[in-house]
Amino acid sequence: MTELKYKFTNDTLFKMLFVTHPELLKKLVAVLLRIKIDSIGSFQIRNPEMPPESLGDKFCRLDINMDIGGQRVDLEIQVDNDGGYYPERTLYYWAREYSTALPTAGKYAELPRTVIISIVGFKLFPCAEYHSEYQALEVTRHTPLSNRFVLYYFELPKLPSTVTADNGLELWLSLFRVKTEEELANIEALGVHEMSEAISAYRQITVTPEFQEAERLRSKARHDEAQALWNERRKEKFEIARNLIVVGDSIDKIISVTGLSRNEVEGLAITT
Repeated sequence: MTELKYKFTNDTLFKMLFVTHPELLKKLVAVLLRIKIDSIGSFQIRNPEMPPESLGDKFCRLDINMDIGGQRVDLEIQVDNDGGYYPERTLYYWAREYSTALPTAGKYAELPRTVIISIVGFKLFPCAEYHSEYQALEVTRHTPLSNRFVLYYFELPKLPSTVTADNGLELWLSLFRVKTEEELANIEALGVHEMSEAISAYRQITVTPEFQEAERLRSKARHDEAQALWNERRKEKFEIARNLIVVGDSIDKIISVTGLSRNEVEGLAITT
């Protein structure tokens, strides 16, 4: 098996691919929203830019914000459930999108239906279904409070192991699950035009200098963030070790609790 150098879940690739090919994005969103593409009237990407200075920022989000037929739609790919609380994150994203949609001196009735779509590379909910849709409902009567609030989640690990050419949703999602050239070739061999288009666009994008530089900056940001997190955890371990030394715990117990080496703990014991 030949592993893909860049997977479709790569956020740099995700943003550049679908911003550069808006017709592919339109087809993907139509499938995710379960609407006919012909029913989409206005379609606009509100954040097509990928400024180099922001790619090196660990807080940079490479989601895609769209206006689709009077709706606000935010599409995001998330590989890992870092720190947990992903539903809470999407609630925050929804609140930000919804609250910023009201024009100056506008009326609340003018606020648009706001949809957050998350394609995630991990199991999120304790259910067998890979697709979950959340709306605001009354808890006993299950009547909707408003049609303005919608959260969609698509959990890639729950997809069936094989997909067929007649299931457009699973075909699109399977692209984000592929990890090898062979898996990609299997999807292409199904002969579905949209899949061939997407795979061709993927191959074109990943060899461009623009993508290579964007991914370099993004990779550096990921590395810097991981290093900063590792350093912070090390500091926490040393602080715990110092506190345990002060209360008189044994060296072996402190090693067991903190995971620090014997030399590190003994060195702290000398200076504490």
